[in-house]
Amino acid sequence: MRILALDVGDVRIGLALSDALKITAQGLETLTRSELNKDINHIVNVIEKNEVSELVVGLPKNMNGTLGPQGEKVKQFVEEFLKVKDIKVSYIDERLTTVIAEKTLISGDVSRKKRKQVVDKIAATIILQSYLERIN
Repeated sequence: MRILALDVGDVRIGLALSDALKITAQGLETLTRSELNKDINHIVNVIEKNEVSELVVGLPKNMNGTLGPQGEKVKQFVEEFLKVKDIKVSYIDERLTTVIAEKTLISGDVSRKKRKQVVDKIAATIILQSYLERIN
């Protein structure tokens, strides 16, 4: 079974998937948000297609460790998701993952337009790899 990571934002959701041995994370896709039910159904389809047993969700916290408005939105999204699909969910502190992803893409000389399309997928990959390292 695999693990799926989500980097949930207001506009896009980055998805990353572990390998079957739960050692490495691979960026899967960037989902442009539309309607809540469509977004949830898309992720459920990804879970079923890839035999995912666990969801890891990046939880944006303030630099002082408290949960801000964006963190509350992420938790609310997960609560709605769990009404549709029963799956184990783990949260991981995602502070600075988008910044790291952005810097990685800039250092790779990726254009601003292309960065916008993949930064959330890269952030989800960083979230998942961090989680995999922690559990292994």
